[in-house]
Amino acid sequence: MRTHTTTTSTATTTIASTTTASTATAATGIAAVRNLGILAHVDAGKTTVTERILYLTGTTHKRGEVHDGTTVTDFDPQERDRGITIFAAAVSCAWAGHRINLIDTPGHVDFADEVERSLRVLDGAVAVFDAVAGVEPQSESVWRQAERHGVPRIAFVNKLDRAGADLDTAVDSIRERLHPRPLAVHLPIGAEESFTGVVDLVHQRALTWHEDGALAHGPVPAHLEDRAAERRRALEEAVAELHPRALEEFCTHGTVTAATLTAALRDLTRTGEAVVVLCGSAYRNRGIEPLLDAAVAYLPSPLDVPPTRSADRTQQREADPEQPLTALAFKVTAAPTGRLTHLRLYAGTLHKGATVLDTATGRRERVARILTVLADRHTETDHARAGDIVAVVGPKHTRVGATLCDPDHPILLEAPVSAEPVVTVAVEARRAVDTDKLAAALARLAEEDPSLRVATDPETGQRTLSGLGELHLEVAVEKVRREAGIEAVVGRPRVALREALVEGVTGFVHRHAKQDGGAGQFAHLVLDVHPLPDGAEGEFAFASSVTGGRVPREYVQAVEAGCRDALAEGPLGGHPVTGVAVTLTDGSTHPKDSSELAFRTAARLGLREALRASRMHLLEPVAEVTVTVPEDALGSVLGDLAARRGHVRSTDPGPGATAQVGALVPLAELFGYAGRLRGRTQGRGTFTTRPAGYAPAPTPAG
Repeated sequence: MRTHTTTTSTATTTIASTTTASTATAATGIAAVRNLGILAHVDAGKTTVTERILYLTGTTHKRGEVHDGTTVTDFDPQERDRGITIFAAAVSCAWAGHRINLIDTPGHVDFADEVERSLRVLDGAVAVFDAVAGVEPQSESVWRQAERHGVPRIAFVNKLDRAGADLDTAVDSIRERLHPRPLAVHLPIGAEESFTGVVDLVHQRALTWHEDGALAHGPVPAHLEDRAAERRRALEEAVAELHPRALEEFCTHGTVTAATLTAALRDLTRTGEAVVVLCGSAYRNRGIEPLLDAAVAYLPSPLDVPPTRSADRTQQREADPEQPLTALAFKVTAAPTGRLTHLRLYAGTLHKGATVLDTATGRRERVARILTVLADRHTETDHARAGDIVAVVGPKHTRVGATLCDPDHPILLEAPVSAEPVVTVAVEARRAVDTDKLAAALARLAEEDPSLRVATDPETGQRTLSGLGELHLEVAVEKVRREAGIEAVVGRPRVALREALVEGVTGFVHRHAKQDGGAGQFAHLVLDVHPLPDGAEGEFAFASSVTGGRVPREYVQAVEAGCRDALAEGPLGGHPVTGVAVTLTDGSTHPKDSSELAFRTAARLGLREALRASRMHLLEPVAEVTVTVPEDALGSVLGDLAARRGHVRSTDPGPGATAQVGALVPLAELFGYAGRLRGRTQGRGTFTTRPAGYAPAPTPAG
């Protein structure tokens, strides 16, 4: 049995903890709970970090490997086949008297919505960076997502055993690209293949790992004493600049104690003023114990974050088991054999068999079972309380983002916002008898993943599936094939176009008069239609300059509603219209035939005519693409990007003998790009994309 010494948040207390399951008991008290996410770019090693955490905490008894397809969190067959994380997976473990609920999130941009939903219910996060590549495009994206949610983070620089790995370079990239104040609390012992441990600068001790993974504590190696003292001094000065108590101690005594330094780092992490940086090699089992200690010491418990508030900001609930039940559904697994709803409990206690209120729908749902989660494995429990992340069986209609609460104390929490899909494919069953089964399978997909949209094209009658990228849709369709046993046929993806106003019209007159017996309809409008000015927020602006009551106020509101109706379909191809400013300048009414309906209809028809008389152009979605290629293939890749109407914005040296190309490319031109890139680089090129808005599409010839 291996033991180690771990530092708690007081920094002066050491707690002996073992890695056996028998000592990994559940933590007592909400203060001992940590709800954390693992965030990173694809292949930075976050799933391996999660696997090592589960092994060291005694939750599993064998180290899972991504390349062997034996990981706990990447349990889906597609994840194991592709070697990437696709679905956010929750696991629970115990460390040093604390219960840690972890969510391993995807690193590919196509699955950013999984990250968004996870961050909504997390209190802290560990950002994993590659020691060779530093900050990569998607690690920057997930960092910004965490920033928007106000989730405190610590950083773990992984793969320090790789050729070219350098902690200082990685820290510099964090500072330059993410703009926090990175505070490295580790100094590596050895480099690349000879990396064996770290100097803990807070406690000025050496942590080294043997080949069998056992951790040993000891004094700082003699050849690193001067460097470690210099780094410790720099850490003290950096913390003193940011933290009043540390500054006072530093000015009084000329140094900062480990206890004060730890307390200051804890405060700075939670306020976001600084980011603690640790390092190691998860694959070689080095650096995970201090990472766990840092998560416990620096990241917040549910008691340390502000009380959760209702969407309208009128109510709030403390993280207290005695408060009325308040929970948010952040993930739904709708399998044919049953339905699991994953919840974060913000307040109250949930008991097995309880009846809860789904505030969004007004339905009452019964919780038949409560499950603690280890990815795809579950253990039943009788209750869950504030701060817990669990799955429940029973609710049949609860959707992602729903609030489940005490029926006698209703509250509606703000739901995670799903990204709008930008890529669409047509999906049909090869056999007509499978059509209904396909419809049901697609509906289950959309229920699990709100960023997927299922619709029927009114013109062609085809069933369409829309998502955040090509890989997103490919994974979704393959899931249907595997789980539902349906042979689905997929058409070429279509992107979601927009129509934009280039030059509008002034004083456009539209008169709507309809008489077919009985009460008629009459509305007379004069509209100015112009593009929204640069920098204006939103996609539509409406104003009225009518004076003298020529158009009553209630009719003005109907005119605005009718204009919004008109923008749903533009004149160029029936695509949504964006960037329009409409001003109602004049009009008139009829004493009997004018009504809100008449003015709404007139506005819809009038604006459509005005748009047909205006100059419009098509917009297409574009993506920011970062391509990492061998230097000898750079010219070929640049030529291919140009052929895809890409605008190359940067070409920088990458890790090793590679180059990194940044470009803006129309999303429609990226279909099939992965295969083309592999062919041009002999399989050595990689790329990542992220949505970058819309840009003018080329005008069709003729």
